[in-house]
Order: sequence, then structure tokens, then C-alpha cells
Amino acid sequence: MMNKISPCLWFNHNAQEAAEFYAATFPDSSVDAINLAPGDNPSSKEGAALTVEFTVLGMKFLGLNGGDMFKFDEAVSFLILTDSQEETDRYWNAIVDGGGQESMCGWCKDKFGLSWQITPRALLDATTSPDRVAAKRAMDAMMKMRKIDIAAIERAFAGEVVA
Repeated sequence: MMNKISPCLWFNHNAQEAAEFYAATFPDSSVDAINLAPGDNPSSKEGAALTVEFTVLGMKFLGLNGGDMFKFDEAVSFLILTDSQEETDRYWNAIVDGGGQESMCGWCKDKFGLSWQITPRALLDATTSPDRVAAKRAMDAMMKMRKIDIAAIERAFAGEVVA
């Protein structure tokens, strides 16, 4: 059952593959329903998977097999808060090593084109600290990273030189 409001993501005929990837990558995630087209339409034939209902980290989504007319871009991304370097590494590596690509400052893109921000809580704590000088040091360190290195952020926040 869908929520009253849920993101609908337009996929290039691979919504089920994406939903299965997300369900395998993140806890509290699942493929909930595959809905077949009741008749031919501009993007699929009768009986083909038209939409896929899925859950990622407890949040409901709808994947639409709409075709190649629209592409994902960084204007929409999914921020995943992590509690450890191990969790950060696990999500980052699953997305990047699964056919995705690295970007800067904790951002990466999966093989379907969706952008993700794999963000340790320690980074948010450091960059939103009332100690604005220390927060700036943490932000400056983050700006040089691809995947976030929590220990390096903590060192920068503390005023240690970060290479």
C-alpha cells in the first residue's frame, strides 16, 4: 500500500532491477509489488511491468518504467545518514561498485542514474557545530573528499592538519 505521498521515479524500463538492487543494499527495504500494464501504452505493452512499488530504508517509492524520455540528475538526490565508517563504506561501495560512479563530498550516482549522498552523522555534527571555525575546517576537509572519511573530518574539526 502506497503512502499518501511517495516519490515516483521514472526508470528506463529497469524499475524492478533498481528496486531489487536497493532492497539488497539497504536494510528495511523490499520490493513490495510489481504492477503490470493493463493494456498497451506509450512506454510498455500489455502485461509488461509498468510500475514497481518498493521500500528503501522504510520509505515507500514507486518506480515507473517510462522509457528513456527523462533522465535523473543531481537536482534530486537521496541523503543516507550513516553512523559509522563501516556503514558509510558499505553503502558507498555497493552503489559505486554496482556500476555507479563517484562524485565529490559524499555524493555518488548508482547505475540507474540516481544521485545519493552517503553522509555520516559525524560530518553533519561537525559542519553544523556552533564553533564556526571548527565547522569551517571540517567543511574544507570534506570539500577535498569523494567518499567521506569520518576520522579525517574529526581530525580537521579538532584542528589537526589533514592531508
